[in-house]
Amino acid sequence: MVWDEIERGERMPALKWLLRALFALIGIVAMMWVIGLMPPRDHMATRMAHYQVPPDQVWAAITDIDAMPSWRIGLKSVTRSPDKNGLPAHTENTTAGKLTFETTEMIPPRRLVRGMASDLPFGGTWTFDIAPAQDGSTLRITENGYVTNPFFRFVARYFIGYTSEMNKFLTGLAQHFGQKPQIGD
Repeated sequence: MVWDEIERGERMPALKWLLRALFALIGIVAMMWVIGLMPPRDHMATRMAHYQVPPDQVWAAITDIDAMPSWRIGLKSVTRSPDKNGLPAHTENTTAGKLTFETTEMIPPRRLVRGMASDLPFGGTWTFDIAPAQDGSTLRITENGYVTNPFFRFVARYFIGYTSEMNKFLTGLAQHFGQKPQIGD
């Protein structure tokens, strides 16, 4: 009987700490949810890089879907899908999962627009604008995106950032051309 009281007494503080930790975790998640409600659902972000190659080489690299896994950071493989409205579609197998994209505009070698076709709590389009420069070309990526889930919005806004994937894309492309990345706004 005494041993039962001692064991129960020793277990109670452990149970209290476990409950406190659980409530603290619930509080943190709830706070992230509330803070995630504050930023707007939609966002626009842009990044630009300079390459010492002509615009047609940049165009060739970003439109060669089959070759992208050889230079895109975090892209494991690509599976082509049937064209949509005469424009390419594909699924990317990334370190974050599988994402399906459809091309909605192609104006060689100046402009390419791709949009997510996956049913996820985030999405949008990337617009690639290529312009000639004095010693090569520039590539500007503009993301018009959305994040519906407030928890994901919190993580995207305050931890990952809206430009991280664009930075990886532009860096991988620079490495593909054997150059150091020159990325800016």
